[in-house]
Amino acid sequence: MKKVKKATKEEIEEIKKRFIERYSGAVTELHYKNLYELLVAVALSAQCTDKRVNLITPEFFKRFPSPKELAAAPLEEIKELIRTCSFFNNKAKNLKAMAKKVMQDYNGEIPLDEKELVKLPGVGQKTAHVIMIEYTGANLMAVDTHVFRVSHRLGLSQDETAIKTEETLTKIFKDNLQTLHQAMVLFGRYICTAKNPKCDQCFLTEFCKSKENFKPR
Repeated sequence: MKKVKKATKEEIEEIKKRFIERYSGAVTELHYKNLYELLVAVALSAQCTDKRVNLITPEFFKRFPSPKELAAAPLEEIKELIRTCSFFNNKAKNLKAMAKKVMQDYNGEIPLDEKELVKLPGVGQKTAHVIMIEYTGANLMAVDTHVFRVSHRLGLSQDETAIKTEETLTKIFKDNLQTLHQAMVLFGRYICTAKNPKCDQCFLTEFCKSKENFKPR
């Protein structure tokens, strides 16, 4: 992976300040009404757009309003409902297994604890962090493709994996991580896009080190 010039301490502070000013109060674009719905939506959103997930979930939650119904559902029925989502076979298996574990080990309640969340099938550190950020406002960072690309283009990270990038961003930003996570997702989704970034709309142009489409290994 091509290394870009690192942002200076002053640049990092200014980038942080502008992100917080611009995206104060930003939340996920996924639609949900409770913790169970948030977990399902975030799990479905991996390598799939929030827009697509929001088209799938109304019928899904109507059919499976809680982990109880999802745990008892035939796998084929789950697959059918999420068929238009990327990797739907794998996601269907994980969702059913997740619901079963929640019923067996957590009395049907989604655990709101990072260490417990990652024990659920299909829930990795990134998913757990996104849930904690969104549902509790936890001071955590989660790195998806948008955050990874933006952090590398701005010289905030030179790391080759999402996990290492998350560690670096947590270290350099320290606080307001929940806002900065949402900010970088939205900035990457709508302005600093993978192809044809909208540089004319960018409020961080002077800090840009590269337009390369960085992807985590």
